[in-house]
Amino acid sequence: MRVLWTKLEQQPVIGTREILIPPSEKRSARQAILMVRTMPVTLRPPMLKKNMPAVRVWAVLAQEVNPPIGIDGLEWMLLTTVAVKHEKDAYERLEWYARRWGIECYHRIIKSGCRVESRQLESARRLCNALAIDMIIAWRIHYLTTLGQETPDVPCTVYFSDSEWKALTTFANKVKEPPDLPPSLNDAVRLLGKLGGHLGRRGDGHPGSEVLWRGMSRLADIEVAYELYTT
Repeated sequence: MRVLWTKLEQQPVIGTREILIPPSEKRSARQAILMVRTMPVTLRPPMLKKNMPAVRVWAVLAQEVNPPIGIDGLEWMLLTTVAVKHEKDAYERLEWYARRWGIECYHRIIKSGCRVESRQLESARRLCNALAIDMIIAWRIHYLTTLGQETPDVPCTVYFSDSEWKALTTFANKVKEPPDLPPSLNDAVRLLGKLGGHLGRRGDGHPGSEVLWRGMSRLADIEVAYELYTT
């Protein structure tokens, strides 16, 4: 792999591309400028499997230009069987790869939040039915996580229903009446995070998807109790 890396670094830079690095629990969102190199490569089989055919791929090397001080710059080596014949092809492959953060987060919610692997269902049909529900729940949590980090100052009503945010604020703040106006999405997410076990210390960052999943599970019961109390 080091030989391939060295060979790619000897190729001319075909251009630069700006990529959005999404926020996470421990980092803020930022824009990264990547210089891009590419070339076709033939990968030979390993020594113990010489009978296997060689594989023709396209290699794309992307390296960050002037990363922020104290942060390791991005460095991606992408190997793809999809042809990279033009500059725009290389940029498209980078865009595909950059989507992985959201995909990984979504799958983590399904696995760790919805605990899909612990289900003991007797048929594939029942499993598919359960997954259909879990995938909707996971999408909603992922959407809230992303929305809370990218647009923290909007009113929380962009996501929460009236009964949800009122139940959340009265329970979390230990008051009998909700505020006259809904809180910001950032404030609501942090209250929800506390329900899920987020401590909210200075170095803890934003509540993550798993914490918000636990918080939403608790909020569902709190909302029912709130509606019974207020009607």
